[in-house]
Amino acid sequence: MELANIEKLIEKYLDASTSLQEEATLKEYFLSTNVAPHLQEYQALFGYFKKSKSETFTKTIQLKTEKTNWKWLSVAASIALLVSVYFGNQYVEQQKVEKQYAQVVNALHMVSSNLNKGNEALVYMSANLNKGNQAIASLYTYENTVNKIFKTK
Repeated sequence: MELANIEKLIEKYLDASTSLQEEATLKEYFLSTNVAPHLQEYQALFGYFKKSKSETFTKTIQLKTEKTNWKWLSVAASIALLVSVYFGNQYVEQQKVEKQYAQVVNALHMVSSNLNKGNEALVYMSANLNKGNQAIASLYTYENTVNKIFKTK
């Protein structure tokens, strides 16, 4: 074989553009005993390919035949989802009730404060009325006294 042809094939091989026939030619050349000294580094590569082709794996491979039962997991997830929706709904309802209670308490507080203001006004009016009654009573007393003195009817 021509050395130039082998060098071209090596370049094609390294660029991954050789055909199967060209690779067989390279393999035959590098497995022979007369390889050019500057190409001897490739001889180990092709020698490894020949050696690895004859290797066999003797250990047994155990394959998992047991499948994971995903049905129970999906059932458990469904139950968890239903429970969380149930308790979540209860929590939302509880929050609504608490909000309504707070609004009622606030409204009653407002009514109570307004009633207290009204009571204060009534107390003030009652006090003023009592003062007016006392004034009227003292006026009657004055008139009665004057009538007694002057003996008028």
